[in-house]
Amino acid sequence: MTLEYINNELSVNGNGLTGIAREYGTPLFVYDENMIRSQCRKYHRVLEEAGLDYSISYASKAFTSVQMVKLLAEEKMKLDVVSQGELYTALKAGFNARDIHFHGNNKTAQEVEYALASGIGLIVVDALDEVALIDSIATGKIDVLLRINPGVDVDTHEFIQTGQEDSKFGLSIHNGSALEAVDAIKESRHLNFRGIHYHLGSQLSTESPFLNALEAVYSWLSDSSLDIEVLNMGGGYGVKYVEDDRRFPIESGFRSITGKLKRLAEKYGYPLPHVMIEPGRSIIAEAGTTVYEVGVIKEIPGITKYVSIDGGMSDHLRTPLYDAQYEVIPVNRTEGGDTEANVVGKLCESGDIIGKHLAVPADLKRGDLLAVKTTGAYHYSMASNYNQMAKPAVVFVDDQETRPVIRRQTLGQLIENDVL
Repeated sequence: MTLEYINNELSVNGNGLTGIAREYGTPLFVYDENMIRSQCRKYHRVLEEAGLDYSISYASKAFTSVQMVKLLAEEKMKLDVVSQGELYTALKAGFNARDIHFHGNNKTAQEVEYALASGIGLIVVDALDEVALIDSIATGKIDVLLRINPGVDVDTHEFIQTGQEDSKFGLSIHNGSALEAVDAIKESRHLNFRGIHYHLGSQLSTESPFLNALEAVYSWLSDSSLDIEVLNMGGGYGVKYVEDDRRFPIESGFRSITGKLKRLAEKYGYPLPHVMIEPGRSIIAEAGTTVYEVGVIKEIPGITKYVSIDGGMSDHLRTPLYDAQYEVIPVNRTEGGDTEANVVGKLCESGDIIGKHLAVPADLKRGDLLAVKTTGAYHYSMASNYNQMAKPAVVFVDDQETRPVIRRQTLGQLIENDVL
């Protein structure tokens, strides 16, 4: 993200965050629109250079909104959705339904009906009984991929590992269930088997798991005498939250991955498939910053210092959920030096923490602004109304303008579904 201090004020693409926060209020999600577009183009560039037939589907779960979907269409991206709500958002944005595919480990009949009626391009089958469900609802042919589990271990938090043998997602290539599902798809009336999908996990920092997965998958395809037109390798490409994190190297990583794919296809005598990937976090995470206003500052002598901000786990759930680490910096830089403090939210939970033992300005006071970096993914999308907190506003900033993308939730909207 293009975050920099200009005259000691934190700015995004030259736009000071103090003025943006004053106009839109806090808590506030601020996105660098230029960076979002740049990340989309980086993925396009490396796959074009590999000479592959490919498509890139943005994983909507990371962050979605009508304006975000419109931006993705402009960048020639496709979409991965996992619920009726995500599909509805995309359709309301005018996105081409044929460029959307539907995921999920427990698709309801209502969701399948809605997806088929909308003319969605592809459904990713996640379980054996989904074959019969989709087949019973469809009235015409629908292209499907089968989500498989390659059984590849990855080094990431257990909550975001998804491609291992013990997973609620997909079907194993080792115990015969994946091949059983392929046979069921081919025997169905309406499902057209196009290929396979797998997702290994999230926040992966090297290409090694992806290379290992390709080895396992092509060996299985060969042993099963199974042909595919489409290979969807999922997403999970890591980003940099704090200094010690390693960002997935998109250019060099994908040169290794696509090179391995070509070698394996040749080794096993397969034509190159249409390659699909599903980046989400790596498109949007580092483009986002949350701005908070400081409230109570509480010093407990000999123990610690607490700095409370006007949001918390209602808009920043990943730290309480995963113990995820973030960099917190002042919006207005001073020369007073730093002190150590726990930055916490205002929700009624002791676990409502932004970060522990962080360096904050020693002269920090009520009304000052703090910025939390790399909050573009899985923050607004995981936001809740716990404690009846209103969801924050979202703005996009480029070098031309700051524009609202999602308005702040109102008090009236908090109870609009209540029966009065």
